[in-house]
Amino acid sequence: QVQLVESGGGLVQAGGSLRLSCAASGRTFSSYAMGWFRQAPGKEREFVAAIMWSGGRTDYAEVVQGRFTISRDNAKNTVTLQMASLKPEDTAVYYCAAVHLSNFRNKRGPYDYWGQGTQVTVSS
Repeated sequence: QVQLVESGGGLVQAGGSLRLSCAASGRTFSSYAMGWFRQAPGKEREFVAAIMWSGGRTDYAEVVQGRFTISRDNAKNTVTLQMASLKPEDTAVYYCAAVHLSNFRNKRGPYDYWGQGTQVTVSS
């Protein structure tokens, strides 16, 4: 069982940056692939980025490639999403997600555990 808590959301102007963090409970964090997803009002939840258990492999949605960076610190049980050059269309609730390596199918899902989400609003 893993519990995830996101933080770092807020209001930022277009072109600005934000750093989201996800703190995970449990002693086997390094055995989980981690992902970030987002859901804008009236839209389906979409994949943003993922990082494998060792941190060596990452994957990004095309719309954030080159602007967002995902990283993890297995010693601190945290995963971070650094977002730069933000656009109004990045406005959404951002969710952290986890899946144990034994259940892993694809970097883009499915994931077994989800945080409560953190709001990111980018003004134009």
